[in-house]
Amino acid sequence: MRFRRLPWDRERAFVSSMAGDWLLMDMGDLERFIRHELAADSPLFADLQARHLAIGGTHQSTLAPLFSQYRSRKSYLIGGPALHIFVVSLRCHHTCNYCQVSRQQTNAASFDITGHHARQAVDRLFEWPNPELTIEFQGGEPLLNFEQVMTITNLIVERNRAEKRSLRFVLASTLHDLTDFQLDFLAEHRFKLSTSLDGPEWLHNANRPRPGRDSYERTVRGIDAGRRRLGDDAVSALTTLTRRSLDVPEAIIDEYRKLGLNSISLRPLSPYGFARKTAERTGYSTNEYLAFYKKAFEHLIAVNKSGYPMDESYASLLLSQLFTSFGHGYVDLRSPSGAGLGAIIYDYDGRVYPSDEARMLAAMGDHSFSLGDVSQPISSWLSSPAMSLLLGAGVAEALPTCADCAYVPLCGADPIEHYARQGDPVGHRPTSDFCKRNLGLFDLLLERYELADRATKRLMESWGTRRNSTPEPCDVAA
Repeated sequence: MRFRRLPWDRERAFVSSMAGDWLLMDMGDLERFIRHELAADSPLFADLQARHLAIGGTHQSTLAPLFSQYRSRKSYLIGGPALHIFVVSLRCHHTCNYCQVSRQQTNAASFDITGHHARQAVDRLFEWPNPELTIEFQGGEPLLNFEQVMTITNLIVERNRAEKRSLRFVLASTLHDLTDFQLDFLAEHRFKLSTSLDGPEWLHNANRPRPGRDSYERTVRGIDAGRRRLGDDAVSALTTLTRRSLDVPEAIIDEYRKLGLNSISLRPLSPYGFARKTAERTGYSTNEYLAFYKKAFEHLIAVNKSGYPMDESYASLLLSQLFTSFGHGYVDLRSPSGAGLGAIIYDYDGRVYPSDEARMLAAMGDHSFSLGDVSQPISSWLSSPAMSLLLGAGVAEALPTCADCAYVPLCGADPIEHYARQGDPVGHRPTSDFCKRNLGLFDLLLERYELADRATKRLMESWGTRRNSTPEPCDVAA
């Protein structure tokens, strides 16, 4: 059992079990519970037992339900990585200041994946036992090497005639210059499209410049083309927040509504690539992000109450952790770490990484988290120094400070982000941006839920309970 005093009511606490069940309790009741002074026949004690926070005695209770729920919560460990990312090119049209990778000029074909590496990566893909595989194509801009997107997809589909896995294809792209030929292929294989849309035209073009200053126009045209050909639900978008974004949460959300999008991802800047180099100009503190998020969340509630359904994807994920006991596919909120255990990245040059963030660190010259290359069997990746480093720092329940946090059954370790920001995969959790951000968001959502009217409670519950275990598409690199 772990507890946290509620920031908005210091006389009460959030109390959680090892399997993620929770209860809001008066501090006086919590103290009596800890001292074993609660009556065994009291309604509160019955509630504590139902949430796996107490046991009345082995003659009348069993730990089996707790273990069953814990297994459900950690079910993402079964089967190995479900998300497999193929980086088919580092070439890109854009020159974004917050780019997380080392983008290359559009004519730099040496930064495209070769057929040799692609075939070996497909071989490695099917060495993993997971019956459900999400294959995502990233860049750079993967449309600049669409020939390899087709080649890899066809190789996987052909191999799967014998393997009989459940396949899901995702293309993370700007969607600029989509052709009918490309759309036909994407439709044939039921691709989902993930793109970046940072808000209104002036903001998107400022954040994501390209020659011609028409990035917004091309993105909207690509979204429209993708939805017409593949279906409205086949195209999702996320926004990356720069300092200028923090002033206009309502305008960003209203832009998504104007374009008919029903989900938005309010993603903070990352500490990789060009984003790290330009942080002084484009960055902001975690407190500033949380203040922005609170305003954005209130506007989303108002938008939904006006009759237009729209959720925020990270809030939906955190709410699913609060309102359900099921595992999820989001790599950054896993314990043990989802890096290498939930996702694998096959880079354009044949190198293999446990997460997109590890690939970004390698592009910055730090190869600490390189698992190996596509010519090696996965057994060598799993026994690599990088994997040992991840596993040693990847169990949040065993990390200093996290071990005592009431939110740890719902949270993750993310050793690569801590390494990138603090120089150590364990990191110093009291000053960790990751911990401060997730702690702040859990607090915000819990307070908003507890003080909400019935309609808002139902809305927040619906966000959390309609999510499934499908891995979230990763970020568009550029």
